[in-house]
Amino acid sequence: MNLWKSRQRMAVGGSFAAILVFIASGLAANAQALSVIPVNVFLSPGQRTTTLTVTNQGQSSTSLQTRIFAWSQKDGEDQLTPTNDVVVSPPIVKVDPGASQVVRIALRQMPQFREGTYRILLDQIPGPAEPGVVAMVLRMSIPIFAAPTIRSFADVQFHLQRIENSLYLIGTNHGNLHEKLKDLELSTKDGLKLKTEISAVPYVLAGSSQRWHVVIPEKQPLSNAPLQLKATLNAGAVDVQVQIVPSP
Repeated sequence: MNLWKSRQRMAVGGSFAAILVFIASGLAANAQALSVIPVNVFLSPGQRTTTLTVTNQGQSSTSLQTRIFAWSQKDGEDQLTPTNDVVVSPPIVKVDPGASQVVRIALRQMPQFREGTYRILLDQIPGPAEPGVVAMVLRMSIPIFAAPTIRSFADVQFHLQRIENSLYLIGTNHGNLHEKLKDLELSTKDGLKLKTEISAVPYVLAGSSQRWHVVIPEKQPLSNAPLQLKATLNAGAVDVQVQIVPSP
């Protein structure tokens, strides 16, 4: 989840997303609902094609522009760059009320040694302007994971690092497959639980590092003692001590 850069920020997860776009005028409000299935696309080794289904549960027609980007991570930030490695069709999707449209996704070439990671962006195209009506349009960002042809696995190692006056949890993925974190819990040896921003960016891509800010309670400065990390990963549960290392 942040790769949402629309005028209406939203987050999606699981296998189904219902996106509501509200168009308000005076005292009245009309709601238009779009759903996309799935919201996480996985291509198995050797698989070149797949589809998304966009359904309009609203009362008026809407159109979406589809674009594909290569997805990487650098210095703890997600990066999107244009790519020709994946083809998305059609480029413009028009969905009538109560109808569904299929978006086709095809790889031009298969990833060999490391998982290919992409994002498909679906941008709603604004309708004709109406006096006194404020329209809010959306952008949906759907991750695509294409498994390599060789044996693949994730291998994320964690440490803590102080950067200026802030503390960050850093995960570095030495494997060739992405990892996803959830149910993360970070605590001191005294049992004090610390908040992190893990829910915003739960992925660590292959060969990349990701970092999350750790909220330090006021008037309770932390020492350099290790913290206890508990989390659920795709590879299973982890319960490890995490060291604070000096900044480079």
